[in-house]
Amino acid sequence: MLITTTPTVEGKKIVKYLGLVTGEAILGANIFKDLFAGIRDIVGGRSAAYERELKKAKEIAVQEMMEECRSLGGNAVIAVDLDYETIGQTSSMLMVSASGTAVVIE
Repeated sequence: MLITTTPTVEGKKIVKYLGLVTGEAILGANIFKDLFAGIRDIVGGRSAAYERELKKAKEIAVQEMMEECRSLGGNAVIAVDLDYETIGQTSSMLMVSASGTAVVIE
């Protein structure tokens, strides 16, 4: 399945727009506390363990979006946007959301 942040696909024709599709992944603060408790790979302000968790959350959100597209009969998602938000009064959770337009391309 083609996933793109652009509103068109060069060399392809969009034959049907199927609507908005989304996917979300929410990570709780306890995940981050556990990660930081044992992190020894912080170099230059970056944490490989933290980045792996964020990447995993992004992959889950995109996968959910793709599954929703497939269920509508689509074969591509265009104009994809990824958002990272904190939720909760104390910012105790992180949400990664992916959204785009499901289409059929030829």
